[in-house]
Amino acid sequence: MTTRREFLIGTGAGLTALGVTQAMGARLAGAQPVGQGAGSRMPLVDRIVPPGEGLGRKPLVVSTWRHGLPANEAAWKVIADGGRALDAVEAGVRVPEADPEVMSVGYGGRPDREGHVTLDACIMDEHGQAGAVAFLENIMHPISVARKVMELTPHVMLVGEGARRFAVAQGFPEQDLLTDKARTEWREWLKSSEYKPWTPPTDPRSTSSAKPSASGNHDTISMLAIDADGNLSGACTTSGLAYKMHGRVGDSPIIGAALFVDNEVGAACATGIGEEVMKTLGSFLIVELMRQGATPQEACEEGIARIRHRHRDDDLSQVQVAYLAIDRHGNVGAYDIQPWFQYAITDAEGGTRLVDSDSYLKKK
Repeated sequence: MTTRREFLIGTGAGLTALGVTQAMGARLAGAQPVGQGAGSRMPLVDRIVPPGEGLGRKPLVVSTWRHGLPANEAAWKVIADGGRALDAVEAGVRVPEADPEVMSVGYGGRPDREGHVTLDACIMDEHGQAGAVAFLENIMHPISVARKVMELTPHVMLVGEGARRFAVAQGFPEQDLLTDKARTEWREWLKSSEYKPWTPPTDPRSTSSAKPSASGNHDTISMLAIDADGNLSGACTTSGLAYKMHGRVGDSPIIGAALFVDNEVGAACATGIGEEVMKTLGSFLIVELMRQGATPQEACEEGIARIRHRHRDDDLSQVQVAYLAIDRHGNVGAYDIQPWFQYAITDAEGGTRLVDSDSYLKKK
């Protein structure tokens, strides 16, 4: 009887959509892998096996950027009390959503070019259920509205005025999310109206504060967690690119782009320029690579390689995407294009700390 492994090796079934079949077949046959020319991408998966036990840790919480530190602390309280990973990620990302000093998420987020603070968020649980909101105004906690969409409607996503009406009907209070600080910065920006999708960061390691932005004008917080029962969930929430076109929605509310969870395999999330993540469905790609045997680190690096391949003839200095992933055993991977991406990690042994990710463009 032909095993699944033999079938996959013989036919490449299931991997064609990932674009790795030809290179993997060459490796398995001992031939020279294809695509090794300058600027090409090489898949990092060279085996087809279920994710191994590894040296992981669980329970576990990970999240993007320095503002993930207080978010992780809130999430860990839920995990430590025996709560679900789903409750943990919601509680965690609500912290930066309510913090006006985190000017890329929720209350205090920088507005679009017309002065509107519009929010995007999504959430996904261990059963593969998902909810999302996009282009939501006047509601501080879009992540909680996204969860209500998941649990109370037959839909995955609500947007704009419909999302606002749904939130109000569920008892969420309305309030003006544009703070005086964000309004002042926006008015200053209007003098030149120069739009830059990505602003190169200063070194975030130059401060110990959890407040400062690590990456200019778009620091999505994405969070992944494994609870004591071994179940996974994830959440993502943002106010999007500063001074974006009115109506713009990035990857943050898109399941498969900013976030994907598969309880049998692992979970992945993204931060950075949402358009780049959407064009490669990065989080889904990373989880599927882990399903085929890649480690979280290998999968994150291949996710970035797909974006690099799209820009193989371009200057990468204005392109930034970072991926963070865990497998179901608690092994962690992280990788980005530019230097300075950091992620917060919390577990029972090490507590909460900030970790520097490896990057394609190394720090000089």
